[in-house]
Amino acid sequence: MCKQTIIEKIEQYTTVIVHRHVRPDPDAYGSQVGLAEIIRVNFPEKKVFVTGEEDPSLDFLAQMDEVPDEAYKEALVIVCDTANQARIDDQRYSHGEYLIKIDHHPVVDSYGDTEWVDTTASSTSEMIYELFLEMKDKQLSDQSAGLLYAGIVGDTGRFLFPSTTKKTLSYAADLVQYEFDRRTLYSEMYKTPVHVAKLKGYVLQNFTVHESGYSTVRLTKDILEKFNVTAKESSALVGLLGDVEGVLAWVFYVEEESSIRVRLRSRGPVINKIAENHNGGGHPLASGATASNWEETDDITKELEQVCSDYKNKQTE
Repeated sequence: MCKQTIIEKIEQYTTVIVHRHVRPDPDAYGSQVGLAEIIRVNFPEKKVFVTGEEDPSLDFLAQMDEVPDEAYKEALVIVCDTANQARIDDQRYSHGEYLIKIDHHPVVDSYGDTEWVDTTASSTSEMIYELFLEMKDKQLSDQSAGLLYAGIVGDTGRFLFPSTTKKTLSYAADLVQYEFDRRTLYSEMYKTPVHVAKLKGYVLQNFTVHESGYSTVRLTKDILEKFNVTAKESSALVGLLGDVEGVLAWVFYVEEESSIRVRLRSRGPVINKIAENHNGGGHPLASGATASNWEETDDITKELEQVCSDYKNKQTE
């Protein structure tokens, strides 16, 4: 029902503006711009915009538009891949006439005139392809296919994460039939600059695994400056401990200008509730939060230790 409502609204409105979350990843770009391109190709008479702060590391996927304030008047606004309103990039999202939320994260914040949330989907890009399949007699361009494929690959960790389902693989198989350069796409998504690779070495030499199965990594401003790595670039390292024996869950604390970015990952223990306790949210096994100081990170570490201990105890019952 939600999909048909979304399609009807897209057909109804002359102007469509698509948003996504701050600190974008491939799924944010893939779902946002992939949807916009589907609309542009099939409804060439419509004005379609994508908005948000650009991330240079994702320039190979797309560039954002300059959207004037007046464009929001009588516009349809669609927000992709964003669980809560505070994380929507470009807070003008509420200035349109009708608002739609499309997301695969657990609901943190219910918003929009129409909400389509599917937590069983591997990615919001997967959902956008599903939406396309509901459209009758419509075309999918090579560009759209490449964007949606990139989003699915990014949020499934190249199909390694448990969120990958039979449907995910089926949709990916459909998308690879289109003409886009998968080799270049993978190269751009997973290339590692030399200075980031050196920081990776530092992390691998300095992490510890605690008895309950959790691990923490602190990247202070001093460490980031030493390796000439920005806080944003450090996000490429968040999955680094996922293959380490004995690590059930881990957290990266990354010091930014006025707060500490918290990146939580897990191989079993549910960690999104921890993120929700600290100005964040996300998936049960992959979440993000924000700590106001290092003392708050100590609290997060204690909570992480507790969920890991509880998880291990349940496994031995």
